Amino acid sequence: MIEGYDVIGDVHGHADKLATLLDKMGYTNDAGAWGHPRRRAVFVGDLIDNGPQQLATVNIVRDMEAAGSALASMGNHEFNAIAWHRGWRGRSKKNHEQHEAFLDEVGDGSPLHNDIVNWFTRLPLWLDLGALRVIHACWDERSMAVLAPQIAADASMSEDGLRAAATKGTAEYDAVEILLKGPEVLLPSELGYLDKKRHPRIHARYKWWSDAPTTYRHRAHLPSDALDLDGQPHLGFPDAELPAPLPVHPYDGPPVIYGHYWQTGTLQLTSPGTVCVDYSAGKGGPLAAYRWSGETTLTNVHLVAAL
Repeated sequence: MIEGYDVIGDVHGHADKLATLLDKMGYTNDAGAWGHPRRRAVFVGDLIDNGPQQLATVNIVRDMEAAGSALASMGNHEFNAIAWHRGWRGRSKKNHEQHEAFLDEVGDGSPLHNDIVNWFTRLPLWLDLGALRVIHACWDERSMAVLAPQIAADASMSEDGLRAAATKGTAEYDAVEILLKGPEVLLPSELGYLDKKRHPRIHARYKWWSDAPTTYRHRAHLPSDALDLDGQPHLGFPDAELPAPLPVHPYDGPPVIYGHYWQTGTLQLTSPGTVCVDYSAGKGGPLAAYRWSGETTLTNVHLVAAL
């Protein structure tokens, strides 16, 4: 009998960290797949890209899913892998750089590549486990409603729906962007910034989980390594109010666990009912998980991590 779920953050091709974390949580690999006698692992997505062990990571998760010891949802990197493989988006230098580690391991267009991407297409976009919800970036029921005609009972998406979601300008594209990458706000030109690869950004991620004042400073996420458009350390966003309408409604529902946001520092909740389990495993940080056992109010003591 399952007593709880261990929701694991973005692995990004670091199978060694995943094995260490599973071992730390009491999972064993005695029968060809990691498992636990009383618990089930849940992956928030972004299994691939960045790290040196892409194939090993996918194999661990697929074996666990097949054995019934894990569930997995789709991350934006799995979605991007589908779009790359199907030829639905341009193969720009930037897109290739982000996907290169995975392609190098599996071989672009190889039978192995085909098999793994076909598995990605069967992943649900979210997991509603009753008293617990899991999604890669943002739980937004308006976006889910947009996708409903293309969503199966297990929350996986049809091939036609995936194709539409990869096409800019469609309602499906906008909905999947929110669910798998999170809502964003348009920044005034003077607040734009350069990201870690010095790409200019005019949008900022919106902290949908927060109940803080709806100002740029409190709700627009600025990466810690962001530079201003002159290449100097960014001084931060002002306390000016965000313009209406806000990108998503305030979240009000059962606990929701998500990844995607490259957290750093001490493991901690984002609110009493939400927690991000992405602690930058793909950039040298730990792989984190939340060990949920039915509680309606989340608590920091259930967060664990491994390097």
